[in-house]
Amino acid sequence: MISDRSDLPHSAGLPLVLVVNGPNLNLLGTREPGTYGTETLADVEQRITVAATRLAVRTEFVQSNHEGVLIDAIHAARGRASGIIINAGAFTHTSVALRDAIAAVALPMVEVHLTNVHAREAFRHHSYLSDLAEAVIVGAGPLGYVFALELLAGRTAAHEATSA
Repeated sequence: MISDRSDLPHSAGLPLVLVVNGPNLNLLGTREPGTYGTETLADVEQRITVAATRLAVRTEFVQSNHEGVLIDAIHAARGRASGIIINAGAFTHTSVALRDAIAAVALPMVEVHLTNVHAREAFRHHSYLSDLAEAVIVGAGPLGYVFALELLAGRTAAHEATSA
């Protein structure tokens, strides 16, 4: 499901950041709350939307348990978005196709994980996405998305200032 949650009036001219969430993230708040916390995905998206308003960027959200839906959303961001924030969930550790989609669109990307994946099971230590990322944020909970948005918004503003 893709949703644009920009709360800014006349936001069409603002930079767009695509926020991608992979499998099982639709269950945030109820799935292993001791590990992932009690905020729902809607709560996390609202937190990001508030930050986006402050940073003068637009956000578009997509969450799916299906790899192809995420790949299609990433492809559709090409030429529209200024960056991608992605929590690919389990696809982080398995999906060459998702990696190839991110590489193909050549947009700045920040990888986010709610938990510190390096302090968890060994199979979670490897990411097919990290070497493509501007930054990787792990273990910061929902604030990790805000940190990622701040980073991308700052880099977009700096790029626009140098190309003006």
